[in-house]
Amino acid sequence: MRKLSIEELNRLSTGEFKKAEKNPVYVVLDNIRSLNNIGSVFRTCDAFRIRKIFLCGITAVPPHKDIHKTALGATESVDWEYADDTLTVVQKLHEAGIRILSVEQADRSTMLQDITIEPGSGIALVFGHEVRGVDQAVIDASDDCIEIPQFGTKHSFNVSVSAGIVLWEVTKKMGF
Repeated sequence: MRKLSIEELNRLSTGEFKKAEKNPVYVVLDNIRSLNNIGSVFRTCDAFRIRKIFLCGITAVPPHKDIHKTALGATESVDWEYADDTLTVVQKLHEAGIRILSVEQADRSTMLQDITIEPGSGIALVFGHEVRGVDQAVIDASDDCIEIPQFGTKHSFNVSVSAGIVLWEVTKKMGF
């Protein structure tokens, strides 16, 4: 086995990425406070060719050196938009026919492995504040909550880790 060189990976250029077909997934960041988490989510969204990221509330926006440090240029490839209010974004996406899935531990959440995703259907994944999680009003406006199974003593994953886990599973289920 031999490690591949950067050239052998055949990655898209930023221009090619912009023109390429996107996975019909929107990521909504609900008041994320860590700039490093924001950058990591951008990088993960680039890897899964996500359609767009919505940065809401206190979530910082590019350009910022701490976002850039973990995004490694993904703020240039992935489309994004800032909005003051997460609930307004979720309502607009829902009105456009996008299924809203909040990633949160809730009384009737669906375990990630059990979620049904129609290939090609538009979905929005809402990831919440590192301490408070997704705002209850946003959960109330969601079609479902997704919960990531956990087996240790901790009650949550880091938000950027959650994004990676959920985007991988959703991308597999969409057949993208």
